[in-house]
Amino acid sequence: MQPAGTRISFPTPHELARRALLAFILTFTLARITVFLIMARRIPNLYLFLSDTHVHHLNYGIFLLAAVGAYTLLATPQAAAARRAAFLYGIAMALTFDEFGMWLHLGGSYWQRVSVDATVVVAALLALISYARSIEKFETRHKRAGIALGVALLAFVAVLYYASESLGNLAGPRLRELELASSP
Repeated sequence: MQPAGTRISFPTPHELARRALLAFILTFTLARITVFLIMARRIPNLYLFLSDTHVHHLNYGIFLLAAVGAYTLLATPQAAAARRAAFLYGIAMALTFDEFGMWLHLGGSYWQRVSVDATVVVAALLALISYARSIEKFETRHKRAGIALGVALLAFVAVLYYASESLGNLAGPRLRELELASSP
């Protein structure tokens, strides 16, 4: 409880985006590890089945996104509630975008590269909102540094892309075998 007369400040969009980013990264990492451990039969099968239908975790993310969206729209949360809503939003985004390839292609393997690519894009956008200075405050030196960083980032992405393609060619078939072997 806050002492009487103390005002709790409403979080900035940057703070809310940082909370969403943290939840997003933690949830994506935990989801990938959990799925791998289930498929490798290191932990029990935690998947939800309705009859013979596997309910993928992207569905939990969609329902959570709908709930958080409705809550923020209809209840207009203040301070601590807005912070919690931002964290839940990050969880929902991670659950949904972790299986982006499956909803983009209406099925297929969990290990589709497009899911990881989409997750990186979402995380990058949240990071940009979280940590970038306001564009109005950019000075010429900031713009030059931003261009240099952008070029370096593009080079890094190109190297990462080619490295992941090579890794995908090596590990991809084994992950698909693991997925097929673990299906009930």
